[in-house]
Amino acid sequence: MGNVCCFFCGCVDQASIGVIERWGRFDRLAQPGLNCFNPFAGECLAGVLSTRISSLDVKIETKTKDNVFVQLLCSIQYRVVRQNADDAFYELQNPKEQIQAYVFDVVRAHVPRMTLDELFEQKGEVAKAVSEELEKVMGAYGYMIEHILMVDIIPDTSVRKAMNEINAAQRLQLASVYKGEAEKILLVKRAEAEAEAKYLGGVGVARQRQAITDGLRENILNFSHKVEGTTAKEVMDLIMVTQYFDTIKDLGNSSKNTTVFIPHGPGHVRDITDQLRNGLMEATSAQINAD
Repeated sequence: MGNVCCFFCGCVDQASIGVIERWGRFDRLAQPGLNCFNPFAGECLAGVLSTRISSLDVKIETKTKDNVFVQLLCSIQYRVVRQNADDAFYELQNPKEQIQAYVFDVVRAHVPRMTLDELFEQKGEVAKAVSEELEKVMGAYGYMIEHILMVDIIPDTSVRKAMNEINAAQRLQLASVYKGEAEKILLVKRAEAEAEAKYLGGVGVARQRQAITDGLRENILNFSHKVEGTTAKEVMDLIMVTQYFDTIKDLGNSSKNTTVFIPHGPGHVRDITDQLRNGLMEATSAQINAD
């Protein structure tokens, strides 16, 4: 009788690695594709491992340095190293539980040394520490750690509410400062505008009085030349009477409901003239004394 050889064939999917045993011991790795093994020689396909990247989400509850309880959501992305697939297959029965245990250990060793604010600012440092520890430990079991992501940091509800209130109070305080500065600038600009308006008003009044003075002087000279025998005082009295009646006319034509009580009569006109003349003379005398 001739020798009869019988082989079995098995197919390993892409992104997977097979483990072939002989008489219960590891023999070799089966690459993706068609693989043959001889069952009469004790060979069998013991199992298949995926070499795709797997993701494991771990939620850890711990306490910060300032005694705030927080929950950290950590995402670990890992894969089987193709060349060391036999270690991954035989060494760990449940790699997810092993990874989760190391993540708990590292996070709870680092976070209690940070305040809550430091944890938010340095969550990348925590992820880096977890990654270094897992690479060192899981590498010996045929696993590679691709990425460690600190997805979320969730403080206690009362702590979040207090943080929001503190933030709102700080923003209100800053808004009050800006509002006060704006009101200060508005008051300063308003005062500057009033000062400028008063200055320009004074310039206008001065120019108006200068024009009135020049007009009176010209009228007096013209009247004195055309009407012989009149003095400057008589011409000034006549002009004052004319100005007085013009003022009375303007007050009567005004549309505003304002009542003004003034003395009226020829004698009062003379009194006003004397007062103006005396004022002009006193001003002229003061100017001479100052010079």
